[in-house]
Amino acid sequence: MEETTQADIDPNVIDFGYREFQEREELKGHLGNACFRSLARHPGRVIMVDRSTGRKELSAGKILAVSLALSRKWKKTIPGKRVGIVFPPGIGGTLTNLALVLCGKIPTNLNFTMGPATIEASMKQAGIETVLTTEAVKKKLPNFPWAEDTRDLLLELASLSKAEILGLLAAVWICPSGWLVRLFNIPQKGDNEEAGLLFSSGSTGEPKGVALSHRNIIGNCRQIDATHLLPRTETILGCLPIFHSFGFNTALWLPLLSGVKVVTLPSPLEAKRIAKTIAEEKATVLFGTPTFYRPYFKRIDAAQLRSLKFVVGGAEKTPAGFGGKWEDQFGSRYLEGYGLTETSPVVSINLPGRSRVKGPYEGRVGNRTGSVGRLMPGIAARIVDPQSGQQLPVTEIGILHVKGPNVFSGYLNDPERSAKVFQDGWFVTGDLARFDEEGFLFIEGRITRFSKIGGEMVPHGTIENHIVTAFDLEESERPMVAVTGIADPAKGETLVLLSAIEISSAVLRERLKWAGLPNLWIPRIIKEVEEIPCLATGKLDLKGVERLALDR
Repeated sequence: MEETTQADIDPNVIDFGYREFQEREELKGHLGNACFRSLARHPGRVIMVDRSTGRKELSAGKILAVSLALSRKWKKTIPGKRVGIVFPPGIGGTLTNLALVLCGKIPTNLNFTMGPATIEASMKQAGIETVLTTEAVKKKLPNFPWAEDTRDLLLELASLSKAEILGLLAAVWICPSGWLVRLFNIPQKGDNEEAGLLFSSGSTGEPKGVALSHRNIIGNCRQIDATHLLPRTETILGCLPIFHSFGFNTALWLPLLSGVKVVTLPSPLEAKRIAKTIAEEKATVLFGTPTFYRPYFKRIDAAQLRSLKFVVGGAEKTPAGFGGKWEDQFGSRYLEGYGLTETSPVVSINLPGRSRVKGPYEGRVGNRTGSVGRLMPGIAARIVDPQSGQQLPVTEIGILHVKGPNVFSGYLNDPERSAKVFQDGWFVTGDLARFDEEGFLFIEGRITRFSKIGGEMVPHGTIENHIVTAFDLEESERPMVAVTGIADPAKGETLVLLSAIEISSAVLRERLKWAGLPNLWIPRIIKEVEEIPCLATGKLDLKGVERLALDR
């Protein structure tokens, strides 16, 4: 019997069935086993349409048969526990990840947008000896620090026996999946063991190895299932990189575990190509970030997106008015969600229409403008004062702490950093947040995106939003301004505005004062830069912003 937790007894904890979800038997299982059974259940169902080059359909049975053949080969020929993967979303990324999990290895999707030294350090930290990719990908990444044992997936596939694959496919169609997992020795138990490794620098520091367990990945996919957001009748357009947790979930594991079809493209930056593919494939759901969606307003004919029922925005805060503008122009719902790599990643999401999640909010409206939705089923949360560390009522602003089956257990080979992000079993998100009386979560900003000036906490993101509005920058395809703080002996910190357009101090002060901002919130220093540093996910590169602010 599980011990009583704080979520069971504390009235200031908001609990969406934490204990009940943790006790689900399937969360003790193995990711490979769960995918095997899901794919074998409907082998003829088309799970993936890869639109990287041409159009390639893959049924559940074919994905399983080819992945199983690869797994049998790699179990014998690939040394080491963790294996590097360098692929965009699509067939290559799906087959390599699934095959490695099926043979008990740990896929490590490497962020190829990072610098060579950072990638090399990540590979060393993970003990990666073998990397899987293709020659076509290698040609596009000439500066990537490839391992000595770098294998071309196309050559690996060519070495497989066609007879073996056809035999495996026939077995999948004919035999019960329970019998097959025993025959092929697919691992039964995974639970808290490492199932996948992602490297996250977030936007604030050096890359951290985020080890996600079988329980984490299966749990988060089942949490999404429990919201009824993505039934099998939907078609996802998956273009987010699989080295990022949002793409790792929605373009890779969710389709394999839940049976929803995904249409993949290699990059979220090609708005016209994405829109064309949505129209041709009649995709109903698009996942992305506000940064990636912004070009659509100027470049895309609304008729091309007619099939979309809703789009989901995550990974960064959605600017005020952005969702309404999307809905007015394109007709599909804009749903904002929230998550982190450490939470596999989804913590909360707005839902279209009425909530169908079992619990106190079932049947009530499922979305609220400005919020990131309600918590996923199985998650508990509390709010903690950033100064005193004392727990606050959930309706007050403080640091958000969460726990749930999707929350990781620690960073790779870094017990000191891991200890800092857990308090009494709760994961410390580092985000300032609050809940309203209807259970909707509002993210006020990262604690690292505040400056303490004159004893007051000043939010960088709020100031940026006001500047964007004041200078009519809403339709810019990239961030044009960023605010950060630098040390000031007199006041603790001074605000610095980085701007990719010319802005004078006098005009900035005039417009922000007219918008109602206090003097303390108006940046004292303005630095004009060629462009605002951003990560591959579209988020601000906060370390890069800080470096530019300090560069005298």
